[in-house]
Amino acid sequence: MRLVIAAPFLLLLVLFALSNTASVSFSLWPTGLAVKLPVSLAVLAGMAVAFLAGALLVWSETLRQRRRARRAEARVQLLEARLSAGTPAPIGPPK
Repeated sequence: MRLVIAAPFLLLLVLFALSNTASVSFSLWPTGLAVKLPVSLAVLAGMAVAFLAGALLVWSETLRQRRRARRAEARVQLLEARLSAGTPAPIGPPK
């Protein structure tokens, strides 16, 4: 199923890269470093950087949610163990 979705997308990327071969010069102002790249490579590199930045943001948020879920699960297991042992559950905010 992934191949059915990925194949047209990859075909479009290849066609884009083959169609845009004009060179563009990129320079980093304070250093004077300059690089000549095809337009397609520059655009695709920019898209890759943006994709990775977005993935990093989503990944960090997912880690935070997983940590909260693990803490909640541990709290539930502790309360269930106390309930089955007959010990009253503490009243108040969790520690």
